[in-house]
Amino acid sequence: MSVSRVSATTRAALAGGIALSSVVLLSGTAFAHVSVQPQGEAAKGGYATVNLKVPNERDNASTVKVEVNFPLDHPLASVMPQPVPGWKAEVTKSKLDKPLEMHGKKINEAVSKVTWTADGSKIGPGQFQQFPLSLGRLPEDTDELVLKAIQTYDNKEVVRWIEPQKEGAEEPENPAPVLKLSAASADEDHHGGAAPSASAGSDEKAGHDDRTADHEETAAASSATDTTARVLGVVGILVGIAGVAFGVLAGRRRSA
Repeated sequence: MSVSRVSATTRAALAGGIALSSVVLLSGTAFAHVSVQPQGEAAKGGYATVNLKVPNERDNASTVKVEVNFPLDHPLASVMPQPVPGWKAEVTKSKLDKPLEMHGKKINEAVSKVTWTADGSKIGPGQFQQFPLSLGRLPEDTDELVLKAIQTYDNKEVVRWIEPQKEGAEEPENPAPVLKLSAASADEDHHGGAAPSASAGSDEKAGHDDRTADHEETAAASSATDTTARVLGVVGILVGIAGVAFGVLAGRRRSA
């Protein structure tokens, strides 16, 4: 291999390494924020299960406390944290200026904050932790919920993930987690389940018809096979009889 070819190969390898390093660094920066992610769909007017994902951004400290705040201008009557081993959850409620109506009842207060405190566990450097929440009923008059979060480290450092993302602007240094809400579906019940659709019934009927047709084709093929076997059997018997008769006649001729 010539020197020029080696140099070209080396330059290509260096360029690829630099590009890969840039992607890794940028990915680490982009995905190192506290975020909220729905499990499935978070539809307006329904219920949803979401994960608050909290990464540790420090190399010399561990996260020992996480707090997420819910907007009271779009209140949620129900916020239930799922138990997380090694963490203690506390739910805080606040009174509402305008009561909510749910299932025919008026609700005068809503969950304003959930706080997780380390109780035998921590989020160490290079790790993340997910905190599941059940939310409902989701508001119908907004496309998103901004859930401001506060992250506390064991060295007393506090990071406030509370900056809103402005349209057309660059991402802020400490953006607030945002839960995007999808449009409500007419066939979806308020607990996140989907009602059976007409197309599902049609598909099921079509599948049944296909299975019936396959069964009929199989039966027809089987019948044809049986008929062929019977014909061949009869032919074989006739050939056998003819052979016997020919043998008898041949014997008589030799005797004569």
